[in-house]
Amino acid sequence: MTQIKHPIPTNLITGFLGVGKTTAIRTLLQKRPEGQKWSIFINEYGLVSIDHTLVEARSPEVRVEELGGGCFCCTTNDLLEPMLHVFIEKTKPDRLIIEPSGAGHPARVIDLLRSDAFRHKIDLRASITLLDPKDFDNPRVTRHPSFHDQLQMADIVVLNWLDKREADQVQRCRDWLHKFDPPKLLIAETQFGQLQPEWLDMNATVARPPHFPHAHELPTKDAHATEHAHPHAHGSEPDLLTLSIPPRAGRPVRLENSGLDQWACGWIFVEGDVFLKDALLDYLGRINSIKRVKGVFHCEDDWWSFNRVDQEFSVQETAYRRDSRVEIIADTPLDWSRIERELLPCLADVTGERFD
Repeated sequence: MTQIKHPIPTNLITGFLGVGKTTAIRTLLQKRPEGQKWSIFINEYGLVSIDHTLVEARSPEVRVEELGGGCFCCTTNDLLEPMLHVFIEKTKPDRLIIEPSGAGHPARVIDLLRSDAFRHKIDLRASITLLDPKDFDNPRVTRHPSFHDQLQMADIVVLNWLDKREADQVQRCRDWLHKFDPPKLLIAETQFGQLQPEWLDMNATVARPPHFPHAHELPTKDAHATEHAHPHAHGSEPDLLTLSIPPRAGRPVRLENSGLDQWACGWIFVEGDVFLKDALLDYLGRINSIKRVKGVFHCEDDWWSFNRVDQEFSVQETAYRRDSRVEIIADTPLDWSRIERELLPCLADVTGERFD
């Protein structure tokens, strides 16, 4: 029986919604030392898991687990410890990377990883936070306590999206970061989420107390699933295995949840549903009043992943092939039934009865 190598080098990779955390983890996986087993534990705010489809590697040496339906720090806090224990025992990694949700507060996660529960299992190394310089000029983001404490508690801050941001904006953001106390081990700049593997093992012994430790202590959550889906864990197998009523051709399952001033809705389609790529991208690119859209889709020419943050979006081919799925996150309540009705005509051939 393979023994767990204790303590496991562990890194927290945080950052606000849409900053590029999942892409950054993918770039790190491409630089993973040959023969090393890495485990990735992801927290998604929405109930429909998307990030695991983008991180999944074909190597048996990389394992991905996901906890959805809220933030580690509050809504799903009671599930984090037991799931993480099981995941570590099951995968026995040489390195563990944990990605909290974009709106999540890092304090409770860091406290848990440093607690007696994981003291002999985990060696918590550098916590890395990615930052999009444009968020520095966005009052809706800067007034969010989690945004400040993700940066405050980070050992390393990496300014991402440098290919799309003005030099003056980047410099003002960097000057602001230099005012943090304690000072950061490193303030770096990158694009396309390119992180350097050597950053993972930088010394992380400095105490970085949060400025807003109670930010997520009293969440308001009203989670429900229109087709009676399981609202919690998504592991190596997709949500289809935990749905009591699975999707059918032309009739997706819709899953909704809300809390902490965010509203999320996701849809899961069967593998055989094929989307018209141009119609789909046109629709996803023009939905109003949304913060984030991400998904993977079976289109007429191939399988594609779609990622939109505010008005910026990207599309790329994906190796995921099990089903089409999409998640939308908004700062205000939206008419999810209307969005569903508008999304269904993007299918190449809709069969079966629609539902509202």
